[in-house]
Amino acid sequence: MTDAHPRPTPLLVLDVVGLTPRLLDHMPNLKALAGSGTKAPLSTVLPAVTCAAQSTFLTGTMPSEHGIVGNGWYFRELGDVLLWRQHNGLVSGDKLWDAARRAHPGYTVANICWWYAMGADTDITITPRPVYYADGRKEPDCYTRPPALHDELTDKLGTFPLFHFWGPGADIVSSQWIIDATRHVIDTRDPDLTLCYLPHLDYDLQRFGPDDPRSHQAAAEIDTALAPLLSDARAAGRTVVALSEYGITRVERPVDINRALRRAGLLEVHTQDGMEYLDPMASRAFAVADHQIAHVYVRRPEDLDATRAALDGLPGIERLLDDEGKKAHHLDHPRSGELVAVAEPDAWFTYYYWLDDDRAPDFAQLVEIHRKPGYDPVELFMDPLDPYVKVKAAGALARKKLGMRYRMAVVPLDPSPLRGSHGRLPASDDDGPLIISSTPHAFPGRVAATDVKALLLDLAGLKPS
Repeated sequence: MTDAHPRPTPLLVLDVVGLTPRLLDHMPNLKALAGSGTKAPLSTVLPAVTCAAQSTFLTGTMPSEHGIVGNGWYFRELGDVLLWRQHNGLVSGDKLWDAARRAHPGYTVANICWWYAMGADTDITITPRPVYYADGRKEPDCYTRPPALHDELTDKLGTFPLFHFWGPGADIVSSQWIIDATRHVIDTRDPDLTLCYLPHLDYDLQRFGPDDPRSHQAAAEIDTALAPLLSDARAAGRTVVALSEYGITRVERPVDINRALRRAGLLEVHTQDGMEYLDPMASRAFAVADHQIAHVYVRRPEDLDATRAALDGLPGIERLLDDEGKKAHHLDHPRSGELVAVAEPDAWFTYYYWLDDDRAPDFAQLVEIHRKPGYDPVELFMDPLDPYVKVKAAGALARKKLGMRYRMAVVPLDPSPLRGSHGRLPASDDDGPLIISSTPHAFPGRVAATDVKALLLDLAGLKPS
C-alpha cells in the first residue's frame, strides 16, 4: 500500500458469548485488556439471542430492519419452522464490510464462525457445516472459503469438533479449535478485520446457571485459551474488541407454551408411526420457542383473541407483545409472530407440543437443531433417567466409527435441569453484555448494539461515506 492509502488499523473482534461484568472477575486476561483499554455496558436487542444480536452489530440496524427476529422463525412461504439457517442473504441491510470497502477499497474480512457466514461477501469464511451422507449419517466438518483453507485447517488442527460445539459433549474443545483457526488465518492471510465467535460460556451457564462454580471455571477456561491469540494481536498491533450478545441469567421454570395452545384447541399435530409432529400449516396458532422469547404465529386475525386467552395467565409469561408492543421493541417485521411472548425473569420457553412423552417424535431425544420447531437447550444434557444412556451413546459411537447409520438418542424429555437462559432485555448491567476495546478511551460510555458497526469502522480509522 502507498503512503496515500495507508492500511486501516487491523481489528480482531471477539464475540465471547455470555460475557458479563460478573464473569470478567474470573477472566484475568480479558480483565487486563479492559483495564488498559476501555470497557462499557453494551445495550442489546430483543430478542437477546445470537442471530438477532450479531445481525444488529454488523448492520447497525434493529431486527425490524435487518429481519433477523430470532435464531429462527416460521417461514410462512414454506409452511415450515426453520432455525439456524446459514445464508447471509437472510440479513437485510448494509454490512460492516460493505461500508469498510466503500471507505477503503480492497478491505479484507475474515468471518470465523459468526452466524450467517455462508454467502456473505467476506474474503475468508469458516463456519460449522456437517457432512450429510446419502445413507443418513452426519459427520463433523466445516465449510470454508477459500476452499483450500479447509484442508489446511484439518491437517493442522484436525476435523472441526462439531460434537463439542453443541450437544451433551459441548465444551472448550470447540472454542479452542476456533481460536487456533483464527490464529492460523491471521498468521497466513492477515485480514484487515477478523471476526471470531467463541461459544464456550454458553454451555455451562445454561446447564448450571451463571453463579455456579462450574460456570466460573468455564469463564477461566475460555480466558486461558484466549491468551495466545491476545498476545498475537498485541504483537502485531491489532486492535482487539471483545463483546457479548447477551448475559445468561438463572432460571428455574420451563414454560410449555405450545402445550397451552394445543389444550386450547389452537395447535394441531399430525401422526406418523405413532409419533406426533407439529402441523404449522393447519394450526390456528403455535409458538416458535427461542429461549426466553417465543414468536406466536396466528393464522387468522379472528383467532387472536382466543390465542391471547389461552396464554393470558400462563405461569412464566410476563407479557405478550402485540403490534404496538413489537413496534416499541423494533420487532415489527413480517417474519415476527402476530404476538411475541416474553418470559418472566426466571422462566424460559420449551418447544414441546405433545401431551404424552410416548407420542414424542424420535428427534426429540436427539441433538437435532434443524428438525425441532424451536430451540431445545436440553440438548446440552444426557438423560439422567435412562440408566443405559452412556451405553447407548457408546454403541452409537461404535456404529459411527464403522461407517454405519446410528441414532444418538440420549437427550432427556425433562426440561427441569436447565439453570440458565437469555433472550429478555437484562435487568441490570451486571447481568447484561459488555464491550471491551484494547484502545483507551475508545468510547465514552454505554454502547448501543446499533452503534457497534460505526464504532468498529472508527477504530479501524475508516470514515463511512
